Amino acid sequence: MKNILKFDNVTHIYHTVRGEVVAAKGLSFSVDEGEFVAIIGPSGCGKTTLLSLAAGLLKPSAGSIERRGSYGYMLQKDELFSWRTIEKNIFLPLEIRKQNTPQARKRALGLAEKYGLKDFLKSYPAQLSGGMRQRAALIRTLATDPDVLLLDEPFSALDYQTRLNVCEDVSNIIRSEKKTALLITHDISEAISLADRILVLTARPARVSHSHALDFGDIPPLKRREQPTFSGWFEELWRELNA
Repeated sequence: MKNILKFDNVTHIYHTVRGEVVAAKGLSFSVDEGEFVAIIGPSGCGKTTLLSLAAGLLKPSAGSIERRGSYGYMLQKDELFSWRTIEKNIFLPLEIRKQNTPQARKRALGLAEKYGLKDFLKSYPAQLSGGMRQRAALIRTLATDPDVLLLDEPFSALDYQTRLNVCEDVSNIIRSEKKTALLITHDISEAISLADRILVLTARPARVSHSHALDFGDIPPLKRREQPTFSGWFEELWRELNA
């Protein structure tokens, strides 16, 4: 497999009125095409900064970032516009990127219908459950057909039961559409249930302390939680986060 994203000895420094804040230092890792990578780390270690660097929204202070293909960014909250229908929310990225062609709209609507939103396209966000809104947000992110999905704790605003169901949905959609994904999460169980590989970050300034390739294969998220090796992975990652 080829690297679709590579961080090479990346340092990022924020300059504030109080001085410099080193968010990342010597950060190196890569993501292969078609891989689902989850990143966990202590609170405040710079996980969201990492995604902003990956998206090209920030430039590193030192080191280099190699990016191939196009990127879509899914935020913590669905950020659907309340005055637009679900259909028009899904079309929004096409409008912004001036890709709002009949062919692109047809593809986006096809995704919405394929993944359970067919009956809600004329509804407004307030009429949908939290889980359905997140599904709509994912379809919106996929509307421009990005190669890589950057997921910034996309389930954190949901209750526990809904999170489990939405994780299953999102995993199915990403893998069915053969997308590469980079997930930021503070939830160890979520990372284990979704990812092919987990990177553990140190406290700020962030660097990768451990990298683990998981051994679940194509087992879906909820079934992974039932596997005998799940608790072992959880304990190991917990120790590394709290070392």
